Amino acid sequence: MSFSSLADTLLVPGLLPVALLTLGVILVNGWTDAPNAIATAVASKALSFSAAATLAAACNLLGALLSAIYFPAVTRTVLELAQFGGDRQTALWTLCAAMASIVIWSTAAWLFGIPTSESHGLLAGLTGASLALGRNITNVGLWAWSRVLLSLPLSVGLGWLLAKAFAACPFRGRNATFYRCAQRAGAASMAFLHGAQDGQKFLSIFLLGLALATGQNSTAGPAPFWLTALCAGTMALGTALGGRRIIDTVGRDMVALDLRRGLAADLAGASTLLLCTLLGLPVSTTHTKTAAILGAGRHPNWKVAQSVILAWLLTFPACGFLGFLCSKLLLFFL
Repeated sequence: MSFSSLADTLLVPGLLPVALLTLGVILVNGWTDAPNAIATAVASKALSFSAAATLAAACNLLGALLSAIYFPAVTRTVLELAQFGGDRQTALWTLCAAMASIVIWSTAAWLFGIPTSESHGLLAGLTGASLALGRNITNVGLWAWSRVLLSLPLSVGLGWLLAKAFAACPFRGRNATFYRCAQRAGAASMAFLHGAQDGQKFLSIFLLGLALATGQNSTAGPAPFWLTALCAGTMALGTALGGRRIIDTVGRDMVALDLRRGLAADLAGASTLLLCTLLGLPVSTTHTKTAAILGAGRHPNWKVAQSVILAWLLTFPACGFLGFLCSKLLLFFL
């Protein structure tokens, strides 16, 4: 496929609803997911909320741009999950239903200030929508799902263990100025790697929509730069809008963090995300950073932590069901 501009692409019949919904999901992702990357820096007062949001937006933009160009393995994994064969228009509407399921779930979670994962919502919504088309369970990307299920305990476990290890390091002779500067760098790294992970996931949806709209079964070749930039810029805009409620839940209500422990959480989260991105494993920034915060923090509020973990557990079945239900409703009325 070769689309030189956004205008050319939107002229493809049936693609506009997919494009608008995908951009909406990317905006929501930047708004509700990226704040996890800066929660520790804000909670420990290394950065003000407005400064942290601006930093995160810029780093999200860079991460999404560079990873899609140089490390597109996550994009390929997501594409393997989406099996929308058959009639072109039906497949496009079903893809719209998958995107709608993520918006519904993420908005509901945000209303309660609970950090959820649009990444896992995307994967579950795509699978549920595929099943609504009558696809056999063995043909909905089981190999890709095995990588997803492997990455979940890996990202959570490694984030928690590394945070424990970094929090135990004494960092003797370091003053508050050192920790503030280091946390700012840590927040920038987390935001960059969030963009690297989630930018690829949602870029893959655009590529899938292009393939379906043009009657192709695959998305061969790299994404055009303008499309990568559009996804990255939309995510950065969502991040700049904030997500203060989620930052308060993760960075303040769940655990007690000082500058040193906040830095430990940032180092652990960034290290885990970098490893998983290089391996092509689609992981959640929310899960990784929350696990790192729990590992590094003191006096955890397990009531808050349990509500966060419950949202994690419910994301897969809830978004899968919503994707299936929205697809069935759309197909019934069309």
